[in-house]
Amino acid sequence: MAVTKIGLPQTDAFVEIALLDGGSFVADLSRMHAGESGTFRMYNWAFYISHQGRHVLWDLGLDGDRSCYTPWVNKFMLEHVNHVGPSRTIDQQLLERGVKAEDIDTVLFSHAHWDHSRPISDNFPNAKAYFGPGTRAGCEPGHLKDPSLQWDGRFFDPEHCTEKWEELEGHWQQFGPFERALDYFDDGSFWILDAPGHMPGNLAAAARLENGEWIVLGSDCCHSRDLLDGKQDIAEFRGPGAKTMSLHTDLSAARETINKIRILEREYGAHTALAHDASWLKKGTDRVLMSLLDDRMRRAAKEKIPYDEIP
Repeated sequence: MAVTKIGLPQTDAFVEIALLDGGSFVADLSRMHAGESGTFRMYNWAFYISHQGRHVLWDLGLDGDRSCYTPWVNKFMLEHVNHVGPSRTIDQQLLERGVKAEDIDTVLFSHAHWDHSRPISDNFPNAKAYFGPGTRAGCEPGHLKDPSLQWDGRFFDPEHCTEKWEELEGHWQQFGPFERALDYFDDGSFWILDAPGHMPGNLAAAARLENGEWIVLGSDCCHSRDLLDGKQDIAEFRGPGAKTMSLHTDLSAARETINKIRILEREYGAHTALAHDASWLKKGTDRVLMSLLDDRMRRAAKEKIPYDEIP
């Protein structure tokens, strides 16, 4: 599908953004790349965004405590993927930046999958969570009504939810090739992108840095740099009942979203940080993305991540 080119917003506003270690798990390459096999350690990145006194998290990654997950996640995911939480919790990583857990006012979830979202009230008591439009319809009622359901009823049970959350609302407008984008801080510095394909309500984001560079938080719009570059194809595999499926609920829409991210890179010079991609940390050549790392993560990018070790 052809995408009409439109310029990115002109603004002097910017956000500060930092990568947070969100743990990792052992992933099956055959579920990600067509025609490949084997396993590898898939990292989970979360991000901290600060802007004019606001303290925002983009995704949370994994928690080492399995009790925070639904029975479905424990049975069908955690039993099989050897997941580990981050060596330092998200709270600890924030505190090292001078940010208390109580300072976090918002957690933006790119989508509702277990390796990105979980309840926030215990860790971030003053925060409110937000999901993309369509998440509620795709996920309610959740496991409190039926423990066999995947989605977390603490968010999605209409009667017994425990978490403060809403779907994002506002004036959606065009941002580059993305037809629907939300100017989150109303100054052009941080845009939430409606990014269909992976699951209902899936989001990406674009953040402007002080030097004028743009970073795309690509989340699970695709799961590797090779997919984004077109060097690999999205895997399709047999699911329950011998149904052909992929890691995306709408493969056609996912491919369109991936193409739009490519356009942001190739035509607008943006730099993409996917939720699970570690290739740019291993290479260390993208100065814009490397600026998201603290000293400890810079060392891990040299000494541990290239060997699939835990940072």
